[in-house]
Amino acid sequence: MALPDFEAWAIFAAVARLGSFTAAAHELALSKPTISKAISRLEKSLGTVLFHRTSRKISLSTAGRSLLDHARQIARDGEAAMEAARDTTHLLRGQVRLAAPLSYGLSHLAPVIADFMCAYPEIAVDLQLNDARVDLIEEGFDCAIRIAALPDSSLRVIRLRKVDGYFIAAPAYIRRMGQPESPADLADHDCFVYSNTPSPELWQITGPDGQMTSVRPRCRFQSNNGDVMLPALIAGRGIGYLPDFLCRKAIDAGELVNVLPGSRMGDIALNIVMPPSRLRPARVDALVNHLKDNLR
Repeated sequence: MALPDFEAWAIFAAVARLGSFTAAAHELALSKPTISKAISRLEKSLGTVLFHRTSRKISLSTAGRSLLDHARQIARDGEAAMEAARDTTHLLRGQVRLAAPLSYGLSHLAPVIADFMCAYPEIAVDLQLNDARVDLIEEGFDCAIRIAALPDSSLRVIRLRKVDGYFIAAPAYIRRMGQPESPADLADHDCFVYSNTPSPELWQITGPDGQMTSVRPRCRFQSNNGDVMLPALIAGRGIGYLPDFLCRKAIDAGELVNVLPGSRMGDIALNIVMPPSRLRPARVDALVNHLKDNLR
């Protein structure tokens, strides 16, 4: 039985990610003929075509798309094994790609990353801030910060802490429009809707008694970012639902009040998520451990 051609699998993953034999050769410090021969060798051993080639571009075949996740995993595991075998007294180096929500990244993650870069001067960090959920494997991220109630998946999850959410409004709004007495009352109020959820048009609210109420909020303001809602909420323009790290200071300052104490939408937590493999480059483990120590 022939051994798997691990080098060719890793080269296949690089070509697919970069969309070019030339770019893969440049990144891997190999010649273009070496890249081409590795792909041809892998195609011959598999008995299938991995790329459709024209004079201008290449594209993955159906078989190539179906095998790409395996190639990515082989490349990641190989890199992680190489790093694990190195003398740990040597400086860790290389790049770590991290995704995080925009507001949390600016307010809480930025200083933590600064400290990490001081502690590990040879590690480069590629931090992408976006409230939309990224596909870690498809987009090549080593890990991500997610603030959500996570569904079951193959991803590895480290739960850091519970995140409390509050229905909040300015005292001026309550004086003008009245205090909602129950979640159902929100249907009669001007509401601020966070659009980056599966069903922003329908709020599933659990009251203090554990009873769930479905509410269709009367949307006055909608955005895919929670931070941008704060000025209008403080100005008394409506009621919003925001996580503690965004609104705690305004509540403590009396600029906003919790209008439905004990009510919440879902059990939200601050999580680190990673691809399913237990084998990771040491530099990724260094960042994950730093995040665990500083974000709990």
